[in-house]
Amino acid sequence: MKDLIVIDAANSVLGRVASSAAKKALLGHKVIIVNCNDVLVTGRRNLILETYSQMRRRGKGWFKGPTVPRVPEKLMKRTVRGMLAYTQQRGEDALDRVICYNETPKEFEHVKKFSFARELKIKATKLSEIAKII
Repeated sequence: MKDLIVIDAANSVLGRVASSAAKKALLGHKVIIVNCNDVLVTGRRNLILETYSQMRRRGKGWFKGPTVPRVPEKLMKRTVRGMLAYTQQRGEDALDRVICYNETPKEFEHVKKFSFARELKIKATKLSEIAKII
């Protein structure tokens, strides 16, 4: 499949993976993001957890907004959605072309994967830890 792009998100920064996936999806490629459990969110851990927890609290009860998922692959897809104009048809079609997985499925094990992993000199928290706590 020429238009299939598989991104290995392990030890990569969340924003970098999401922005490149959004860009490729807008260009018409089908984007598969694997290993969403191991994506890193940079910054101080307590501030990251407070931000995500605050978003979760706003969506509870009688309030109407925003609903934040607690599963790492859905958090990843929501981050990609934030980089697309998902209320317009072009952005909605691009979002439909993005698929996220917590681990690598068998059909994508032997496919060439793009990786944005690099050694970070700053503090980072895994998306799986954030999903557990919020």
